[in-house]
Amino acid sequence: MAGLIHPEDIAAVKERASIEDVVREHVTLRPAGVGSLKGLCPFHDEKTPSFTIRPSHGTYHCFGCGEGGDVISFVQKVEHLTFADAVERLASGLGMELRRTEGSGRGEMSLSGRSRLIEAHRVAQEFYEELLRDTGNRRARTARDFLRARDFDGAAAARFGVGFAPMEFDELSRHLTARGFSADEIVTSGLAGRGQRGLYDRFRGRLVWPIRNAAGDTVGFGARRLFDDDRIEAKYLNTAETPIYKKSQVLYGLDLARKAMARERVAVVVEGYTDVMAAHLSGVETAVATCGTAFGVDHIKILRRIIRDEEGTSPARVVFTFDGDAAGQKAAMKAFVEDQRWASQSYVAVAPDGMDPCDLRRAKGPAAVVALIEDATPMFEFAVRTTLARFDLGSPEGRVAASRAVAPMVASVRDPGLRPEYTREVAGWLGIGVEQMQAEVSRANRAPRHGQASRPGSPTGAYRPDDAGPSSEAGQGQPHLVGLPDLRDPLVQAERQLLQVVLQFPETLDASAIADIPPEAFMAPAHRAVFESVRGLVYDPARPLSAWLDLIRAHTPLALHDYLAELAVADLPTALDDNTGAPPRRYVEALLSRLHEVALTRSISDLMVQVRQLDTGGQGEPAATRALYQQLQELQRRLANLRETTAGR
Repeated sequence: MAGLIHPEDIAAVKERASIEDVVREHVTLRPAGVGSLKGLCPFHDEKTPSFTIRPSHGTYHCFGCGEGGDVISFVQKVEHLTFADAVERLASGLGMELRRTEGSGRGEMSLSGRSRLIEAHRVAQEFYEELLRDTGNRRARTARDFLRARDFDGAAAARFGVGFAPMEFDELSRHLTARGFSADEIVTSGLAGRGQRGLYDRFRGRLVWPIRNAAGDTVGFGARRLFDDDRIEAKYLNTAETPIYKKSQVLYGLDLARKAMARERVAVVVEGYTDVMAAHLSGVETAVATCGTAFGVDHIKILRRIIRDEEGTSPARVVFTFDGDAAGQKAAMKAFVEDQRWASQSYVAVAPDGMDPCDLRRAKGPAAVVALIEDATPMFEFAVRTTLARFDLGSPEGRVAASRAVAPMVASVRDPGLRPEYTREVAGWLGIGVEQMQAEVSRANRAPRHGQASRPGSPTGAYRPDDAGPSSEAGQGQPHLVGLPDLRDPLVQAERQLLQVVLQFPETLDASAIADIPPEAFMAPAHRAVFESVRGLVYDPARPLSAWLDLIRAHTPLALHDYLAELAVADLPTALDDNTGAPPRRYVEALLSRLHEVALTRSISDLMVQVRQLDTGGQGEPAATRALYQQLQELQRRLANLRETTAGR
């Protein structure tokens, strides 16, 4: 078994991997001051961006949840990998060969694990695509006919990587074995199972679509039933959960839609693979679909980060397409339950005749698909009107029952400014007075959900999501430190800012200036501990800044690493020089002077206590007393000079 990755190779990966490029695979970033980029955090739900990276430092930090670190830890956390897997993932993208030290193997999946599974899927996709193009394969002709019947030609199939899984029991497994993959790798990948006769292919006699992760790697497949003699009756099969495939964290078509989503700040969620194809081919290049699971909270988080669904910005747009049947309406109502998780307004698009985007494109052309998305109905209106359709609004009893049914939906709107407007709209749709509707909404707001106590300040109607929306996590995730610095204290603020300069702009400081400050000058224990770690280190300007941060991290207690990451990316409260990108010299000198002043003041106080003790007891040696007075006078002189110099700046 392979040993540990060579430390020099780990350092090389850190230096060569661009944290900006890596983070952009998961987060839409925008400038946030000199040398900083900001976006929605991939680790918690938020509406206002608090996730910050400094590319020149190679670090990131979220001021909302406290997550932070370097490019390797980011890949670890966002892709749920071990440290070694994250290094290997980055090295693979850089084209680097990793060396390993001699030693015992490790139990986790390594490059011969995760990366091998991804490679197996790449080989499988090529295999499936080649079979679909095989004009001599009678079964594959049926798959091509299926696509042609939906107006998808060979170019469309190639664009979306569509292929055909052969009918044979183990043809893909034998192909992968011939390409050097072990039976364990093939089974772990989810491409095959293991039975009494050996390996058997998971997908047989089906049209298959590759499911890719955010980086564009194929990590699974969706497969459509084509033949009546297929012993598995399910119309669609999907890859089971594997080390590289989590259905709640992938969206079909995201690799193709991501750039358009970020550019247009629009996300269109359709219901199937062919709907994604039809939407993209019609010009709606922001369409994605879930893969064998309902659209859930994790999917919302993914899309919100990409389209920058943030409070305080121009609204993004999210459109759901549903079939016009009962199942489609049920899915729409489920989407409404989660609607409060979006900062922007979401919409529902249902064709008048109930056709999905694939059928609509075939029947009426691409323009009809575009019009369907553009003419979508606001989610709230769709949900309310769908509910009202169940009642006889021509009778007083029906109107009262309908008002009571939709009142919890109005009450569930988190924005209190919108509730009165929605109340008036719903009253108009019902044909009742606004006061009557408001009374029903107020009643719904007061009634706790069945089996659950109401929470202060939160709507309590039946349509409230089971857990809080994006704003519920505010204030969580602060660094887990005892004695977290109290930034209300101006001196603690100065300590923090000086440490930010030390970490982010070490070239602006002289080693002697740092050495002259005793650790006791820092009031906050966390700041003192960081300073003690830095004080004896030497910054090498010939090496990248990330190496300096790694050096500091290696000498700092583990409990402070998250706080270090925060200090490494937090903005300073001063304008940076346009040419150097560094803080003004006067600003840095003022911080140093403030800490020097604190150190001198404390030393003077300590000496004065000793002098008083000697004077009171009358037992001090005259020479010792004179020495104390001389030290005291010298410190007072230095303090006066420091204050005079500071005042003259």
